[in-house]
Amino acid sequence: MPAPGETLRGRNVALYPGGKGANQAVAAARLGAAVSLYGKVGDDPFGKRLIDGLRGAGVDVGDVEIEPETASGLASIWVDAKGDNAIVVSAGANGRVDTEYVERHLKRITDADVLLLQLEVPIETVAFLLGALPLAEPLVVLDPAPAHDLSALPLSRIDVLTPNEAELRIVGEDDDFEAGARRLLDAGIEEVVCTVGAEGAVWFPSGRPAVRFPAPKVDVVDTTAAGDAFNGALAWALHRRSLEEAIPFAIAAGALATTAGGAQPSLPGLEAVLSFLASSEDAHD
Repeated sequence: MPAPGETLRGRNVALYPGGKGANQAVAAARLGAAVSLYGKVGDDPFGKRLIDGLRGAGVDVGDVEIEPETASGLASIWVDAKGDNAIVVSAGANGRVDTEYVERHLKRITDADVLLLQLEVPIETVAFLLGALPLAEPLVVLDPAPAHDLSALPLSRIDVLTPNEAELRIVGEDDDFEAGARRLLDAGIEEVVCTVGAEGAVWFPSGRPAVRFPAPKVDVVDTTAAGDAFNGALAWALHRRSLEEAIPFAIAAGALATTAGGAQPSLPGLEAVLSFLASSEDAHD
């Protein structure tokens, strides 16, 4: 990765459809979920490409709005020789997803079984949506990325928070990420599941010791969208399984995503994840 003021030669350049919400929608759809995406794109070629790609992946984009005279959200991702990445995100039309947009689409959103949220739209919009939801349904999973102070959110309406280690230190306001997780649980969040890269994930159940879930070993090509694969798979699995059963499935999906390049192109289908899980269990036995 370049240091400030440094110029490095890159190997190649590729354009992929992405965005955390879009990636997670595609991840769940590839596993067989019926997925609707809510948000906005700009009136530019990227916006059309994003919508076409989502539609082609089986995602319902009927409520995605096109924001006039606005660029679509864009992420510039640098990937090094080890497959690690650094990302700069420009919100574009995502920054125009406001409370009025939520009000227009609230009825359909509340009809969902699982609602998967990210923080690439304004935090005020996420807070408004959480406050407008019924108390019990849908089940809410929040991926707090990009990391942001969560104090403005009604935390008791978040069923599962899914930060990575760096994000948990920020949203938990503690360098000790377990202490941060416990603080968030005490503030009202039901469950915290922290992804820890190649080590898998750590589940912090309320009132119980942390539980570690290891990740299977893979040959990493690109870690981009591994977290999105995890979140999309977790949301899919929570519609069918307990959280304890859903986490290993989500880890397998995230690990598989690192074995291919790009964001959405790397997201695995159901048969691939199940086969990978079975082979990993056999190897462990």
